[in-house]
Amino acid sequence: MTTIIRALLAAALLAPLSAFAATYDLVIDRTDVPIEGQMRRVFSINGQIAGPTLRWKEGEDVTVNVTNRLNEDTSIHWHGVLLPYYMDGVPMVSFAGIKPGATFSYRFKVRQSGTYWYHSHSGGQEQEGMYAPIVIEPAKGERYKVARDYVVMFSDHHPMSPGAILRKLKQEPGYFNDRKRTLPGLLRDLQAAKTTEERQAIISDRLAWGEMRMDPTDLADVTGYTFLVNGRGPNDNWTGLFKPGEKVRLRFINGSAMTVFDARIPGLKLKVVQADGNDVAPVDVDEFRIGVGETYDVIVEPREDRAYTIEGQSIDRRGFARATLAPREGMAGPLPVLRPPGVLGMADMGHGSGGHGSGGHGGMDHSKMDHSKMDHAAMGHTAAAASDTSGLVHVPPVDAPAGAKVLSYTDLKRLDRGYALNPPDRTIDIRLTGNMEKFIWSFDDRKYSEQPVIDFTQGETVRLVFKNETMMNHPIHLHGLWMDLENGAGDARPRKHVVIVPPGRTVSVTVQMAEVGRWPFHCHFLFHMMTGMFREFVVHPKGAAMPAATGGGHAHH
Repeated sequence: MTTIIRALLAAALLAPLSAFAATYDLVIDRTDVPIEGQMRRVFSINGQIAGPTLRWKEGEDVTVNVTNRLNEDTSIHWHGVLLPYYMDGVPMVSFAGIKPGATFSYRFKVRQSGTYWYHSHSGGQEQEGMYAPIVIEPAKGERYKVARDYVVMFSDHHPMSPGAILRKLKQEPGYFNDRKRTLPGLLRDLQAAKTTEERQAIISDRLAWGEMRMDPTDLADVTGYTFLVNGRGPNDNWTGLFKPGEKVRLRFINGSAMTVFDARIPGLKLKVVQADGNDVAPVDVDEFRIGVGETYDVIVEPREDRAYTIEGQSIDRRGFARATLAPREGMAGPLPVLRPPGVLGMADMGHGSGGHGSGGHGGMDHSKMDHSKMDHAAMGHTAAAASDTSGLVHVPPVDAPAGAKVLSYTDLKRLDRGYALNPPDRTIDIRLTGNMEKFIWSFDDRKYSEQPVIDFTQGETVRLVFKNETMMNHPIHLHGLWMDLENGAGDARPRKHVVIVPPGRTVSVTVQMAEVGRWPFHCHFLFHMMTGMFREFVVHPKGAAMPAATGGGHAHH
């Protein structure tokens, strides 16, 4: 028996017995489901997409039996849930996966409350339908009393298989970008320019992007998705009922593969009360951006006897997820109107004097850089101090109506002070890197197969400084451990399991290495993770070492 397993078993034996326990059964299979009027073959959980909502209670001992009826291996990862690492559900890291015809029983005690989700961590199964919500009731009851409580789970469905999508991305950079800038477009821009300075700026901008072999319209690697709410497309219109004047809690989850959404309900203020399962000081907003893997709980009070539209516009403005809040069945809110698509500028990449970022790009000589491989190692980012929140911006901007309040990471302040935030014992810089031409994504210019693990000791606190040297947002997820986001809130800084790092920006978090085990750390964009943006944190027990990693690496790669 290894040192790590002995330590975990000893802790389990010393823990008090739970007052209650429950067993849940999940079956993974291929199923035909209707999406926007067409039958689609998906990977389903208990025959549905999204899968069934698991409702637990803090303190409960859960057993989840997962039966695999596929002709390939599968897995379930409990996103954001604290548990022993060998129950985390990542093939070839925490367990061997679930073979065809086999049943695997996950067993752990629920040690938290809030909104979370579960999904496959095998191949591209997550995009093909293997995702579902988790709602955990606090042991002492919910902080906020509401009349209705609904899950709103965003996701994306594609007619192409994940394997086919990845082949296209590898074969032709920008294959899915149908908004590439063209010569006729350049001529129109020059003709519309009123001054010589404007024309020179247009030409300089085109030259800079051309040298980097990037396109400022390439905000999403993959297009062609149908965006869903609780498994239903915009025209299928998932509906949650209310009575005017009632308080309604909406648990937003971004369970998509590749899509960042801007969410709002026109006509209603959204009171944000929870982020990534943790209660935050309430903040009233008109909309919020939600990255892949993130969750936000909001409370709304619809007072009119009419239908309200829940919308989530994709960050590239190619489509939307849509649902309805209504006082009666059969009502529908108006379809959203897509906002104009954004375009990245050099300032959005942290270049020049117009950037918000912490990278020092002001006097860059692009002619001396090899942009063809999108290797931005020479960008000259500097480590962000704990008080530096300049990287916590939306890129591209949300483009909300004038006067609208958009949630920022700097608005989030934790309410739970039941744990200490220790000063960091050390700092680790982690560069977010990529090669757009080969469609390889990485940390520190090395994909997962080339990366050593990062070793930690249980009990230490480490500051992680994420330096995004690419033109893409990256929703960074850490398994098994919380990231305390350094957002200027001091001891009230929020605790998250996913943090969006915008293009050209630097974002820092502190992590208390509380849980012994092997913990994946990766970008939650499916195709970024599949092509190498994945690493492993190993937290060793005090005075002992974890055994060497075995099994050949994460099954995505």
